[in-house]
Amino acid sequence: MASASPSPAHKPRRKAKKTAHFESAIHAKPEALIRTPSFPLAAFLWPARSSLSQWEVLPLILMIVGLFRWAAGLWGYSGFKKPPIFGDYEAQRHWMEITTHLPISQWYFHDLQWWGLDYPPLTAYHSWLLGKVGSLIDPSWFALYASRGSDDPNLKIFMRATVIVSEYLIYIPAAVIFVRRYSRLFGVAQWTASVALVAILMQPATILIDHVHFQYNTVMLGFVLASMSSMVAGRYMWASIFFVAALGFKQMALYYAPAVFAFLLGSCTFPRVNIGRLTGIAAVTLASFAVLVLPIVLGALYDANRGIDSRPDLDGPWPPLPILAFLTDYLDTGAFYYPVVEQMVQMVYRIFPFARGLFEDKVANFWCAANVVIKLKQYPTELLQRVSLLATLASIAPPCLLVFLQPRKELLPYAFSATAWGFFLFSYQVHEKSALLPLLPMTLLLAGNQGLGKEVRSWVGFANLVGVWTMFPLLQRVDLRVPYTVLTLLWAYLLGLPPVSTSAYFEQGQNIWVQWMTAIVHAAFYVAMGFWHILDLFVTPPPDKPDLWVVANVGVGAAGFALCYLWCLWKLAQESGVFQQRPKVKTA
Repeated sequence: MASASPSPAHKPRRKAKKTAHFESAIHAKPEALIRTPSFPLAAFLWPARSSLSQWEVLPLILMIVGLFRWAAGLWGYSGFKKPPIFGDYEAQRHWMEITTHLPISQWYFHDLQWWGLDYPPLTAYHSWLLGKVGSLIDPSWFALYASRGSDDPNLKIFMRATVIVSEYLIYIPAAVIFVRRYSRLFGVAQWTASVALVAILMQPATILIDHVHFQYNTVMLGFVLASMSSMVAGRYMWASIFFVAALGFKQMALYYAPAVFAFLLGSCTFPRVNIGRLTGIAAVTLASFAVLVLPIVLGALYDANRGIDSRPDLDGPWPPLPILAFLTDYLDTGAFYYPVVEQMVQMVYRIFPFARGLFEDKVANFWCAANVVIKLKQYPTELLQRVSLLATLASIAPPCLLVFLQPRKELLPYAFSATAWGFFLFSYQVHEKSALLPLLPMTLLLAGNQGLGKEVRSWVGFANLVGVWTMFPLLQRVDLRVPYTVLTLLWAYLLGLPPVSTSAYFEQGQNIWVQWMTAIVHAAFYVAMGFWHILDLFVTPPPDKPDLWVVANVGVGAAGFALCYLWCLWKLAQESGVFQQRPKVKTA
């Protein structure tokens, strides 16, 4: 019997083709189709649009950003041939020296006048590990006392390599995973996410500070990224562990702490109270802090048992504690627990230097800018501390409240950046390099909804270019003008930003008045920054005002950062739905 012929109106269903979108983004509204690249970085990665897997493009990205990092490291570093105290490079090398040669109970006490250890324990453990590896190569690099101020070129290669290896083990994997997860929330195409990833990894300020000036900020930032990525994935206990690790590496991670607390508490409260989740987060956080300080505690007890004094340079009775000195009257200095108390108090004292004053150097925040008009150092330190605390709380309360009431994952970069900007502008003892903290989450917006669109790209670009510009006086002191110029202009060119291009402004479908206002304000800042460079290069400041150009840098930078804070706060409120009108309920 002949089989039935198919109906002429029936057409067999075609198999769906694989697209460049992430698999889990099918429920999200996909981004608009991009037919031509709108800025150079997109043009460079344009051939990768047809790639079906991120693993075809990711190795190329990692090789390129690694090449730029290594090339930047060929320049000098902080304190190069600048005795007597040298700079941050010597500080990091010195910590490797003392952690590998001294008992653990002496780490936070040893010769505090020569780059005494003033970072949390995870930095000390990291320095110990790197020092042990370096000593296997050349013990003279970290010889106690004899290696101070060493400018051995082989040591420089080793130190530069440790920054890159640390970054590729922590920061870059965390950035890749965060971009992948965050872009999924909005249905962002894989190719677009790859473009955003390159822009994030090529941030000029991060490369200049860590790979040229020299530090390990990206280790802390990597743990923060891992924490944010875990929040996006709904793994709140892992988020807590990673954030404790960030705090344990650098105390600057406290800039994010209020936003982390607000988001995690909000996730335990809305839409319904989840006591189990709250208890789990609290327990994991406490356990993480306990593990973090455990080597210090055990080392203090072990050294005390062996008769090793934490302060062998002092004779006589135990000196009073540097802070909370009143506890000495209530504690038995001969008890077994006293070395632990002494270690914990000394560590806190070193990590939080309240005695140094409101600010040490000229940094583009509110207090340093206000000091031009009102000499703040004439006021008591206690008063300045209280005012700084109140101003900081006032600036971080709105973003924290919003992310607590609306603990949505897509709001995380806005909340983190607004909170960090508040800390940078108003908190105590801010450094130029602290601008890296608000810049990171703000730059992560490139991986989100319309992140490479003109509004977000123009504001992210503005924040990064103002940020790296405010670091120029710091970089100039150690003759790093060339890498500053090359990396800054390169990033501006890749993203189509001023002064190289104006393609990041005026987008169809957006409010024309807002766009004009944004373009005019940004243009005013870019012109001021360019004019400042001309003055700094060709005009000598008056003899009675030798810091005139640096003070001008502070004023312009603080105003620019204040605008970035307001924009992040506005976008956070806008995206959280605060301004949406609720439908009116009809009454009989």
